[in-house]
Amino acid sequence: MCTAITFSGKDFYFGRTLDLERIYGEEIVISPRNFPIRFLQRPSFEHHYAIIGVAHIEDGYPLYYDAANEASLCMAGLNFSGFAQYGESVKDKDNVACFEFIPWVLGQCSSVEDVRKLLPQLQLTGIPFNENLPTAQLHWIIADRKDCITVESVANGICVHDNPVGVLTNNPPFVEQMFQLRNYMQLSPNPPENRFSPDIDLTPYSHGMGAIGLPGDLSSQSRFVRAAFTKLNSLCTEQECVSQFFHILDTVSQTRGCSRQEDGNCIMTQYTSCCNASKGVYYYTTYGNRRISAVELHRENPEGNQLLRFPLVMGEDIRFLNRK
Repeated sequence: MCTAITFSGKDFYFGRTLDLERIYGEEIVISPRNFPIRFLQRPSFEHHYAIIGVAHIEDGYPLYYDAANEASLCMAGLNFSGFAQYGESVKDKDNVACFEFIPWVLGQCSSVEDVRKLLPQLQLTGIPFNENLPTAQLHWIIADRKDCITVESVANGICVHDNPVGVLTNNPPFVEQMFQLRNYMQLSPNPPENRFSPDIDLTPYSHGMGAIGLPGDLSSQSRFVRAAFTKLNSLCTEQECVSQFFHILDTVSQTRGCSRQEDGNCIMTQYTSCCNASKGVYYYTTYGNRRISAVELHRENPEGNQLLRFPLVMGEDIRFLNRK
């Protein structure tokens, strides 16, 4: 259960919420240009674009959840349970396991246009990383400043959808998410006009009444609508972009206890990210720490060959103004 968005000011921003019942040792991870990226059925990338994002590292391999590369191309995988279907390996295709998809794209592509050229040759397989890490059912949002697409591997193959709103959540498939926006065409950030009856003098009694009907529940379809409305009507100055980005994702953040699973565990927003892809700065907050932390890609040696790891700051970090 997650939400990802794009946002543009002078710089290009990309980020997401990760909504899970627990954390799995995620870290901010930088893969420098010369860190070897191995693939099960493809030649390794011995040299590639530097990548920064959140990953779980298993046996020295960064399993990225979301990331950006030094060329400002961004990508995130979101849960797509019940719909994702991967194929078997096919001769003369680029067979890529789903856990390899993010580094396979970000390691070699500098734009969405580059990605589009590769996708017709792609075969996404369901080979798990190991016996302890089953294959995740995912679909992906891939974006740069100029373009955004959603990629889904389903029963009839790989589908590539233009994503004009720059938003992705979970189920249903993206085409259906976009179709559902038609149910909310009447929403507006402006005060509503009286269309109830010309014979009754009705006026707004509160600010924000133009958005009455905007869904407020935690389902993935409702989060898609809410994030799209908030993002597309958002206004801010360039200096406020990072703060504004977090405010947009706050509208879909999940509070512990409000979304409970059958086993009693609670879905909650484990982290929220905002990557300034233009400058290579990865900002984030966690459920337990609302203060923004950041890691800068370009402060590290881009030609390194070892992963750089920065554990997420999980505990609260409060700035007391009257303590010496």
